Amino acid sequence: MIDARRLRTLRAVADHRTVTAAAAALYLTPSAVSQQLTALEQETGHDLLARDGRGVRLTAAGEILLAHADAVLAQLERAEADLAAYSAGIAGEVTVAAFATGITLVLAPAIRELAVTAPGVRLKVLDAEGDASLPMLLDGQADLAVAVEYRGAPRAGDGRLTRVPLYAEPFRAVLPLGHPLAAGEGPIAVADLAAEPWIGPYPGNPCHDVVLLACEHAGFQPRLVHSSDDFTAVVALASAGAGVALVPRSALRGADLSAVAVRPVDSDLATRKVFAAVRAGAERHPLIAPVLTALTAVAERPPGG
Repeated sequence: MIDARRLRTLRAVADHRTVTAAAAALYLTPSAVSQQLTALEQETGHDLLARDGRGVRLTAAGEILLAHADAVLAQLERAEADLAAYSAGIAGEVTVAAFATGITLVLAPAIRELAVTAPGVRLKVLDAEGDASLPMLLDGQADLAVAVEYRGAPRAGDGRLTRVPLYAEPFRAVLPLGHPLAAGEGPIAVADLAAEPWIGPYPGNPCHDVVLLACEHAGFQPRLVHSSDDFTAVVALASAGAGVALVPRSALRGADLSAVAVRPVDSDLATRKVFAAVRAGAERHPLIAPVLTALTAVAERPPGG
């Protein structure tokens, strides 16, 4: 018999590439992880891991078992959801990892919604960058993630996750008031900003990927002179004439826009796609299902609705 707990350990090692990192994600010691992997190899009769530099990689047998592990773990999530639904009463806590504007736009309104529709469900909110919430979900640190698409994210067809689309948010060009393209109201071409100095998030931030993709599609690599993950600071730098930027529309709320021009752009790629995600099978859990319903209801309302 293969122990399902050891399958979780194998998945963690596959995700994190080192025993030490997997142990940290699982709140175990590295020796405990090594012991579980050794036991799993004995259970299956195959070597599942091989050293790869300072880390490890899965062998062919390990890859085969991992594919089955994802299906087994998803089915266990469904079993737990069905048992929880069978239990009398729906009350408990759901931990949600979400980025700041996602908290503002959908998560905080969803808490108000749940107070009416599912008062027994309590949310514990963890502020996490858009590229951090999915690893937290997969590592078991969160029950639900509000996340954005980014390079390197698990793909939409990843069997470990169930996704629920929430909203797509356009980016806006932020220009110093003295910029030649500052006047007017219609969309401006991203290509027209090719020669400008740019202000933007650091690599690794999903918004950096959106900016890079929109510029690459327009035929150039942006010359990123100033870097900040704080969009209030990005707007302030643009106000000072330090460069131009693409900023998610919601991130402009509360920023001082008195010394900048905010213009739409001609690129459909300059869009932040936001979705909720849970571990596959957990969408049926009686505590998680109402949260997904509330998030979807909030996201479908018009702004201010």
